[in-house]
Amino acid sequence: MQGMMMNRPLMISDILTYAAEAHPRAEIVSVRTEGDVHRQTYPETLARVSQLAHALQGMGVEAGDRIATLAWNGYRHFELYYAISGIGAVCHTINPRLSAEQMTYIVAHAGDKVLFVDLTFVPILEKLKDQLPASLTYVIMTDRAHMPQNSLNALCYEELLEGQPTTFDWPEFDENTASGLCYTSGTTGNPKGALYSHRSTVLHGLMISLVMGSAFPEGAKVLPVVPLFHVNAWGLPYAAPMVGLSMVMPGPALDGPSIFKLMDAEGVYSAWGVPTVWQGLLAEIKAQGRIPNGFGDVIVGGSAAPRVMIETFEKLGINVGHAWGMTEMSPIGTHGNMPGWVRKLPFDKMIDAKAKQGRRVFGVDLKIVDDNGKRQPHDGKAIGELYVRGNTVVSGYFNNEEATKKVIDAEGWFGTGDIASIDPNGFLSIQDRSKDLIKSGGEWISSIDLENVAMAHPGIASCAAIAMPHPKWDERPVLIAVASGADKPSLEDIHTHMEGHFAKWQLPDDIIWVEALPLTATGKVSKLTLRQQFADYKLPDLR
Repeated sequence: MQGMMMNRPLMISDILTYAAEAHPRAEIVSVRTEGDVHRQTYPETLARVSQLAHALQGMGVEAGDRIATLAWNGYRHFELYYAISGIGAVCHTINPRLSAEQMTYIVAHAGDKVLFVDLTFVPILEKLKDQLPASLTYVIMTDRAHMPQNSLNALCYEELLEGQPTTFDWPEFDENTASGLCYTSGTTGNPKGALYSHRSTVLHGLMISLVMGSAFPEGAKVLPVVPLFHVNAWGLPYAAPMVGLSMVMPGPALDGPSIFKLMDAEGVYSAWGVPTVWQGLLAEIKAQGRIPNGFGDVIVGGSAAPRVMIETFEKLGINVGHAWGMTEMSPIGTHGNMPGWVRKLPFDKMIDAKAKQGRRVFGVDLKIVDDNGKRQPHDGKAIGELYVRGNTVVSGYFNNEEATKKVIDAEGWFGTGDIASIDPNGFLSIQDRSKDLIKSGGEWISSIDLENVAMAHPGIASCAAIAMPHPKWDERPVLIAVASGADKPSLEDIHTHMEGHFAKWQLPDDIIWVEALPLTATGKVSKLTLRQQFADYKLPDLR
């Protein structure tokens, strides 16, 4: 027997129409590439999104067409999210930090019809124009007064909207219709596309609204430093309107002083981003001798947050939510919202819990398996490769059957490539990426654990642990580090600092000082680049 309930499709357009009606005073505040700060409410946003939807249809955009964006976090980018998906097309966000080769590949692979670009990135496209499809239409996201001279024969965003109706009859269609396309950064092989649906996107927005409650107090302002070009800014453009949060968009200035100034001026409560961004903000907080006005919550993801960073924020009275996920998961899979019993623990024990990757969100299942695919217990001791499944997890890669076969197991679960453990309380601990684990003498060493402890040394600003080949031990760990001051600690100093946390054989064999660590297109430390950079390096006992 089936229930007698209406079956309404989950539509992304319904999020914005709801926000305009239920949260008319909440707004989107944007630092524009033109240099000023722009404000508009959700009702005003809905009107402009309606105009944009009419304009897209006038340009010949049809259901299923891929429409690309190359843009910072701002109100126009937000408008594109809703107008493109609202008419049944697919919003394909492009990471401007990708290499020219990767960028041209994904535009061709996606089959993009139109490309919307912020002023900052026009020169990039001009250089790549001859390598991009000749049929591609370009739109520069500005008004006529700021339109640059360009070789793209580009249209003007604001002129597209002029004269268009401010209401739109949003169509209903199958909720499994594709809505968004985001490519992985492609550290191995070509980037791979995750194709999201209206259903998965709406469910993801509801999921994070449920589990990230501490970040969503009524009437608060949230700052997505995580880019809209990186996995839908972790779902914030959908979750924030649902719960009535105002969004503060930082535009191109993502350095510590600029972020501090914007947060302070706007009274931002919750800020979301990767650890490298928060290192810059913490440096500015130290320089200012205070936290930004109203700041009370930070969500850290993208890569493991150093324990010392979590401690520093918490001692400042700022709640840290340590989340984990992947492009292929929309992206959030676990959250760091602590249960009451953890918040009552002694400070160090609470930080131990917060340093883990949190518990799964509702709707996402986790399993760990050994090398033979056998499930391992969630006892906090067994480790294995982490697999996931759920309504917000990809069932395969867009137009890439070969890559799909490599990641989907016989039960239909997605293999993350992470090595992890899960404890009896449901807390996930990512031990490492499978390719970043260091195997020495047949035993595994976690590069993440080494980095977290090393980062607590006052002489180290940032670091990465990588494996170096050794004829006897197979691999040995080496620390690549950036000093926090003029005086660099010795290897012996680092060993003394770390030896209480590791067996002697697990300690790094050397420390190499560099001016800066290379980052991937998503702001993570690129260990692939480090391994290439130090390919000719020899360990001390092999010299």
